[in-house]
Amino acid sequence: MNKKPHLLLAVLATGIMSFAGVLIETAMNVTFPTLITEFRITTGQVQWVTTIYLLVISVIVPLSTYLLKNFSLRRLFLAANLFFIAGLVIDFLSPSFAILLLGRLAQGISTGIALPLMFHIILTYSPLEKRGAMIGVGNLTTSIAPAIGPTYGGVLTSTAGWNYIFLFLIPVLVLSLILGLKAIPELAVVKSGSMDWVSLAGIGLMFSGFLLFLDQIASLAGLAALAVGIGGFWLFYRRSRTAKNPLIRLAVLKNGSYRLFLAGFLVCQFLLLGISFILPNYVQIVMGKDAFVAGLMMLPGAATGAILAPLSGRLLDNIGAKKPITAGLFLAALGWLALTLLLRWPLLAGFVAGHVFYMIGIGLSYSNMMTTGMNAIDQSQYTDGNAIFNTLQQFSGAVSTAIAATIINQVQQRAADYRSGTILGSQLAAAFLLILLLLILIAVLRYFHNPHNSFEKLSH
Repeated sequence: MNKKPHLLLAVLATGIMSFAGVLIETAMNVTFPTLITEFRITTGQVQWVTTIYLLVISVIVPLSTYLLKNFSLRRLFLAANLFFIAGLVIDFLSPSFAILLLGRLAQGISTGIALPLMFHIILTYSPLEKRGAMIGVGNLTTSIAPAIGPTYGGVLTSTAGWNYIFLFLIPVLVLSLILGLKAIPELAVVKSGSMDWVSLAGIGLMFSGFLLFLDQIASLAGLAALAVGIGGFWLFYRRSRTAKNPLIRLAVLKNGSYRLFLAGFLVCQFLLLGISFILPNYVQIVMGKDAFVAGLMMLPGAATGAILAPLSGRLLDNIGAKKPITAGLFLAALGWLALTLLLRWPLLAGFVAGHVFYMIGIGLSYSNMMTTGMNAIDQSQYTDGNAIFNTLQQFSGAVSTAIAATIINQVQQRAADYRSGTILGSQLAAAFLLILLLLILIAVLRYFHNPHNSFEKLSH
């Protein structure tokens, strides 16, 4: 057996898993009205299909450094693949909503292992002159998925049934398994580092507590969940300052440039997951369209964002960070404003146009804010800085979905009828996210206007 992985096949094998994880995440959003009817649940409950998946990834990703130091690549790949296949089988056969969530949990474990594993293989085994191309291959697998996910989910929900979304992905994961077993040999691992279980428990309590608070915001249980979340944060923060080898070192957050672009990146993630929840549900509940139309409507905008993501990185390399990020956020704000207004006067073609316009802005700014934030810190902080970006990216997506669902659900329960409640709730959720986007736009404009900030360092 080879002494090292076959690079391209190994990246494709792990990339296919990551692709499948992101595909299901976006495909399931268009099924929510169907699931609400079939399982007799509320808007607030159905969002846990996405939320529990993102929550598990948020907890697993910080574990990646420990796992890679203590388990072979082949064993990690095999575990991730089998978890995913098990989750797909469980969800295809799921007789109840609780079983459906169990399958989503297994898929979250898999994606939480697969994403860091893919980039670890690229950074460890690709020669420097080919690293950019291999990272491009890796990112391509995850950037295509959001473009086709809603359409994939809509077509199957309308023709075969929502559970076939999971069945049709089993052959894809089997292909990934075959490629991975061929490309990734069993390599000896010199175990190093100990697991900071206290920090991990803190992260789990913090994330789950805050999400349960958003789900039960108007009840005593919500207050108890908030207390658990705050306690988890205190535990994690204290360990990060006192432990010899903490899970994540938070000292990187002292860098103001890093904090700003991290916040901007997370707001963009809020918007991406928020709109994929708000629009498909609105189009089905308010406009009476089926899941196929709701999914197809999202395709042009998602495809635009996927195409622009790699191109915007080249733009940053050539002209710096200021223009693509500020122009992107400005265009995103205009597109989001148009979408918010159209929720009052719905027009399907208008939704498509507004979403495309908004995604042009996201395509220019989203990944560039991560690059700019990482470029603002020292190389010795890259591991922690990257872990914070990846962990909070997943968690912020879960929070965005939970907030949007909570706002819409609360208004639906208080409105005269379900349809009018969905209209007003969707508007309020979109307006809330618009305010966050405008705050980030103002902060970024002020940052780049300050002559003391070094754009050269942040751009290259």
